[in-house]
Amino acid sequence: MTMVAIFSGAGISTDSGIPDYRGPNGVWRQDPEAERLVTYGPYMADPEIRRRSWRMRLDGPALSAEPNAAHRAIAAYERTSGNALRVITQNVDGLHQAAGVSARKVLELHGSARSVVCTACHARSSMAEALDRVRAGEDDPACRGCGGILKSATVMFGQRLDPVVLGQAMSIAKATEVFVVVGSSLQVQPAASLAGIAAEHGARLIIVNAEPTPYDPVADEVVREPIGTALPALLDRLR
Repeated sequence: MTMVAIFSGAGISTDSGIPDYRGPNGVWRQDPEAERLVTYGPYMADPEIRRRSWRMRLDGPALSAEPNAAHRAIAAYERTSGNALRVITQNVDGLHQAAGVSARKVLELHGSARSVVCTACHARSSMAEALDRVRAGEDDPACRGCGGILKSATVMFGQRLDPVVLGQAMSIAKATEVFVVVGSSLQVQPAASLAGIAAEHGARLIIVNAEPTPYDPVADEVVREPIGTALPALLDRLR
């Protein structure tokens, strides 16, 4: 049995209608100001940023998106390959689980956009409920328990990754025999360093991404083909 780890970034979800951040058609290139809506400092300090952020979530595709061929290929690989699989994702859309990958096999480095958390008392509730409140006229809904500021249960820019989750990801990277990067620019640290850690510990490193990454020189294989066709073909080979 081979241990295979898949590290997924925003590029795997673009075929589901969720734009990436840094690609040629990414959110930051289309609207550089949009980065402030998901940056912790401005979000906490400015009620107008929060109102814009809630409107962005309301209008965004993340909660209505469906898994695409790449997500489904990973789920099929888990069911049929006979190999041990772990998915480490930078994404917050929950599409790996929606495609059928076992939730216990998915490590969400940046949290989940399907939940909200109070920044004061840390109570959690569903994003769907919070968005219902926005639709009903609350443009900056507060925590029902303590009145604190609500945010998506994601790691915003300016926040640190959960050290426990990052530690688990590092353990997977060190132990895996094959480390497949899919749709990530590998520019955001410390998450991007997982590719290097895997390679240093002897894993076969495969990068499937449209644009060059800083880790291409140490990869065993670099694939520039569209993810929706390239990843299913790659996983067939890995069987």
